[in-house]
Amino acid sequence: MNKPLRRVSVFCLILIAALMLRANWVQVVKADDYADNKNNRRAAYEKYSHPRGDFLVEGKPITSSVKTDDRQYEYLRKYEFGPMYAPITGYISPFIGSNLLESIEDDILSGKDSRLFVRKVLDTVTNKGTRGGNVALTINAKAQEAAFNGLDGKTGAAVAIDPDTGKVLAMASTPSYDPNVLAQNDRNAVAKAYDGLTLDTSKTRKTPDTNFDPKKPMDNRAIRYTYAPGSTFKLVTAAAALSSGDFKPDTVPNVPLVGGKLFYPNSTQFLPDSHPTECAGATLQKALELSCNTVFASVGQQLSQEKVKAQADAFGFNNFGKGTNQNPLDIPSRVAPSVFPAGLDQGQLMRSSIGQDSVASTPMQMAMVVAGIVNNGKVMKPYLVDELRAQNLSVLEKTQPQVANQAITPEVAQMLQDMMKGVVENGTGKSARIPGVTVGGKTGTAQRGVKNSEPPYAWFVSYAKGADGKKVAVAVVVEDSDAERNEVSGSSLAAPIAKAMMEAVVKK
Repeated sequence: MNKPLRRVSVFCLILIAALMLRANWVQVVKADDYADNKNNRRAAYEKYSHPRGDFLVEGKPITSSVKTDDRQYEYLRKYEFGPMYAPITGYISPFIGSNLLESIEDDILSGKDSRLFVRKVLDTVTNKGTRGGNVALTINAKAQEAAFNGLDGKTGAAVAIDPDTGKVLAMASTPSYDPNVLAQNDRNAVAKAYDGLTLDTSKTRKTPDTNFDPKKPMDNRAIRYTYAPGSTFKLVTAAAALSSGDFKPDTVPNVPLVGGKLFYPNSTQFLPDSHPTECAGATLQKALELSCNTVFASVGQQLSQEKVKAQADAFGFNNFGKGTNQNPLDIPSRVAPSVFPAGLDQGQLMRSSIGQDSVASTPMQMAMVVAGIVNNGKVMKPYLVDELRAQNLSVLEKTQPQVANQAITPEVAQMLQDMMKGVVENGTGKSARIPGVTVGGKTGTAQRGVKNSEPPYAWFVSYAKGADGKKVAVAVVVEDSDAERNEVSGSSLAAPIAKAMMEAVVKK
């Protein structure tokens, strides 16, 4: 070979090597970067080129994939019970992305998960096409329906947990929305629907959209909103008292009443009771049944803020005492931290001991408190995803129950269960009774607004034990309803919802 030809050959080999190097760089090293680039529409089109995996409730799909005539978006998501499950599944849209479990479990649902590779190859060989895997939820269908229907027409949230495992059996938030309106392949329709669900039309648009809901229907109040827990927090104060060894259910706490009233330190303001005569000289048990503010405010003072806060932290407040921004709780959707503050003066401690002042809790957190009480003091980590499954329903991954913390001793837990049972049998929670079922509960009517200017929150937290050993812990909060202010109470508004949810689990 002559010299010029040799040079040309070497040059061509260098070009081929450079081309191969570049091709491998693009296809291997940079493949994920290009695939995930927000401007790469081919990745989006590919995601909608095959059926997406489904969410399963008790083995039955609550989602599906619908074939379209659109070459870009061949398959679109369909939500069979849209608003009921929207706070759990979230949505996936060709134009605005996804959230909640649709986003968190996208690799399985879209078929990208490496554990689906063999099945993906077999489907390609057999010309079945790519199919996503499935996500089996922990939800109890009847309990979820009871929660959603019970909250209909109200603003609020409800949670049910299996105390033994931490499985979330129900999680509802209202007002809700239909994620199907965001799953369309019509960009303008999706944009209009999204704006209607998220924008404050009074400030952002000249022509208000009639379907706008100012109560933020896309927010999951069960895990993202914190409320003053009101008297339901007295369970935590009672747990701290019993754990101290200085109190028993039949102990009559020292309440320094003056003229039948408990005054704040160095103040002419006093803490009212709804049953002042019966609360005077009440035992700890009777005080829980009647929800005596004076008794639990005094107990909190006698214990000290350190002990009350430590007990709250043990149940999960302040992310189990590790700070509001550390050790976050994911179920796998993120749960906002519930807060019991430090650095309280005596007046603030009195109000905080009855769930007011700066105390704030998610419904999920209060359900965890009850679940810990009914599980012999052991708080389990809540979770929504039971199993990840391949297209043929074989199990790829199963969630194992995890102990989050031992909040109280089994002995204290049993005393609290009995005290809560007394609330339902003899006290403010009688509306939650279920024949043939052991039920314990605690009502709460939490003040809100400056000088209690807004309608209060209505709370009810409870547990139920069926004859066959089934157990459930529930928390319900109602922000707003059509009830008159003087008719707002945990017993009248929240307890019937909790009762229906408990019945759905233990009487199934």
